[in-house]
Amino acid sequence: MKKQPAIWAALQGYRRLCAALPHGAAAAAGETLGRTLGRLSGKRANKARMRCMRILGVDERTAGEIISDAYGHFGRALAEFLRLPVEYGRLDKIVSLSGEEHLRDALGRGRGVIFLSGHIGCWEYGAAMLAKLGFPMNAIGAEQRDDRITDAIAELRRTCGVKPLGKGFDLRAAIECLRKNEILAILLDQDARESGIVSPFLGFPASTPVGPIKLARKLGSAVVPVHIIRDQDVAHMTMTIEPALEGPGGEPFGDDLQWAADRCNEAISGWIRKTPGQWMWMYPRWATTLNDR
Repeated sequence: MKKQPAIWAALQGYRRLCAALPHGAAAAAGETLGRTLGRLSGKRANKARMRCMRILGVDERTAGEIISDAYGHFGRALAEFLRLPVEYGRLDKIVSLSGEEHLRDALGRGRGVIFLSGHIGCWEYGAAMLAKLGFPMNAIGAEQRDDRITDAIAELRRTCGVKPLGKGFDLRAAIECLRKNEILAILLDQDARESGIVSPFLGFPASTPVGPIKLARKLGSAVVPVHIIRDQDVAHMTMTIEPALEGPGGEPFGDDLQWAADRCNEAISGWIRKTPGQWMWMYPRWATTLNDR
């Protein structure tokens, strides 16, 4: 993999700074940094704003505010993630959990649980919170350009009880954890290019990953929608676990692949519409279908 020495050095320095500051100050500094990067991002931020205007049907000013909020949110989320091992002991003071009974019901089936989520809110804190409560958490991580960054992310998760499963989608490891009746967290809101199927996402056709749906159907695993959103006071978060998805007419979820993909996208889209400033608009979700790159 290609090394990115400047980015790696900056990340290491920023991590030390976040560790040295009180939690609130580190998070606030992260938000300021995120909003500043948004103002300096030029072309990328402009594409995100145009994407937001097209998809949500809002005016340019509103879209600009949403994109600024998104940059600020992810800047704050990065600082929080870097401090996660420090804050692990007090997660119950930061995260409120709703719907735990749905997760216990899904695990009670004995065939593993696939968490359906997306790049919205503070998913790292959600996974760590459940691990702290004793739930067997596994996370699929995206492979970064610099292996050192990939490994650093994995180590941060590991210190908080979340088991990282390889780099990219490790099918063998995913099957193993589900067969042990554990939880596999997957973010399903990325462009799947030619390997996906087209399904509405926020009302527009998007190439959607179906590998996790096929895996759930093959193993009989429950697919449980879950998201964690930053509260209005920004210092606290609310994690909501919904009932496991079921197929139409009581059929197993995934028998009808198109129907299942549509339901997954419908769930994620609903979360985004409620809190658009906490979703990653900077990512070209509709690149394959709308040539939105």
